[in-house]
Amino acid sequence: MASDPLLRPGGREAWPGGPEPELIPPLVDDAAIAALTDIYRHTLPAGGAILDLACGWMSHLPPEIAYARVVGIGDDACALAENPFLDEWRVQDLNADPRLPFAAGAFDGAALCAALPRLTRPIEVIREVGRVLKPGAPLVVTFSNRFPAGRRLACWHLLDDAGQLCLIVHYFAEAGNWTDIRCLHRTLPGGGDPLYAVAGRSLGPAPD
Repeated sequence: MASDPLLRPGGREAWPGGPEPELIPPLVDDAAIAALTDIYRHTLPAGGAILDLACGWMSHLPPEIAYARVVGIGDDACALAENPFLDEWRVQDLNADPRLPFAAGAFDGAALCAALPRLTRPIEVIREVGRVLKPGAPLVVTFSNRFPAGRRLACWHLLDDAGQLCLIVHYFAEAGNWTDIRCLHRTLPGGGDPLYAVAGRSLGPAPD
């Protein structure tokens, strides 16, 4: 367990006596979830320390791959405690405070699934992720137009899928500490829910 008193060990016992989390059904179909897991399988390094940002009760990491540790950041303690992939977790609203409570270079990979359209300070969050990743480590940002609208930023609604990919690439570029930024389209042939991703590799802390 980390020294941070707000970073809790994973597992159901991390939320003793609290209410059972309300498990939300998958927001996309099985094929899109499988495509998401496959992106993680081929991008996030096996045996590495992984940071899952704005996560909930499921991280969709490949179950056959062992990671050194998986740390979750989210805003629902019950859901985080239920997530079977997490070794440690912390409740944090990234819109209120995008600073991450980790040392520079603490992680070997990071994931941000479905939540970026709801971030009010996305460039600051992405810059912070670059700081806590080792140089060369990947961040994978995924989204689908099937995810519920929720509290998305107004500009997100004005863009089509290609425009949303370009917006995320812009966030990476403006953060100033990323390279090898790539867009991925993983919708399976024959239809099904679409899945899009933008992946980049950290250059370490951004220049002052």
